[in-house]
Amino acid sequence: MTMITKATALLADIAVETDRTDAVQSFVKQETVLVTLTTTDGIEGTGYAYTIGTGGTSVLALLRDHLLPLLAGKDARNVEGLWQELFGLTRATTTGAITSLALAAIDTALWDLRCKRAGEPLWRLAGGHRREIPVYDTEGGWLHLGTDELVKSALAAKEAQFSGVKIKVGKPYAAEDAERLRAVREAVGPSLHIMTDANQSQSLSSAVRLATALEPYDPYWLEEPMPADDISGHARLARSTRIPIAVGESMYAPMQFRSYLEAGAASVVQVDVARVGGITPWLKVAHLAETFNVEVCPHFLMELHVSLVAAVANGAYVEYIPQLRAVTRTELTVRDGLAVAPDEPGIGIDWDMDAIDRRRVS
Repeated sequence: MTMITKATALLADIAVETDRTDAVQSFVKQETVLVTLTTTDGIEGTGYAYTIGTGGTSVLALLRDHLLPLLAGKDARNVEGLWQELFGLTRATTTGAITSLALAAIDTALWDLRCKRAGEPLWRLAGGHRREIPVYDTEGGWLHLGTDELVKSALAAKEAQFSGVKIKVGKPYAAEDAERLRAVREAVGPSLHIMTDANQSQSLSSAVRLATALEPYDPYWLEEPMPADDISGHARLARSTRIPIAVGESMYAPMQFRSYLEAGAASVVQVDVARVGGITPWLKVAHLAETFNVEVCPHFLMELHVSLVAAVANGAYVEYIPQLRAVTRTELTVRDGLAVAPDEPGIGIDWDMDAIDRRRVS
């Protein structure tokens, strides 16, 4: 039997491993919401979602007050049906971050159950395209770091055979960002991809200036240059620069991605499994992007995204930002510069529940 007999949720605060700053914010902590589902056959599945410092208790309240009580007696195999049912019951708060994060915690738990019951890893059950994925480093590119530190980190990533590094941009003057990028490019040469990320800090005019200043140093993409709801602005920017435009970490529904792709406003899709509402809608976005011949390079959550990127044909990159090492028994395997999707049944995360309990928010 596969009926859900128990559904619980908790909130744990996980400290950041390094200082993380960008043009608009700092990553204070990872508020991690975990959902565990138990079925009549004794199998447990655990899923999660996160915030970077605010809203975690709101997600937890939505789960406990409204969503988890509805799961009792439901067939855990009906992942799509359950997602649609819960989404329908939360229409008053969709599309929005709190609801999407709550849905994601449940949906990833259901996929964990599905994979464990099938005896298959997520990367194979979700598509099974390939197991090893190129990885790029973000930890050495935060905005507060000096140019010498950026260069040192980029050279270390190249030595480790990473395929790329990310440099945060959004200094007061575009020339400052260009100088930082120039120094890194001259140090690493032409063979390392350099991603840039403005974190929604620009207006259209400043984004055009920024892109023009960065172009000589061959950025692999310019990420979130403007607010995520400015589709027409991103489309106009995309037409004005040779740099591919990357978006997606701040979108919370598949149809938002459709609008961007139809407008020619995105050359790279960075759909975040927690923010878009779970694995079920993540896969829809990835397949949608494939129909536009657009790559998927998801934001953050490398421990989960490695399996999803490995599942789909247009999965191109995993972003290296370690965050779960304090609460898991294993960590992402990187071999010869490639991230390796876990091959154990489930979503591939071995939670240390004692460590999580020590960080639990009452």
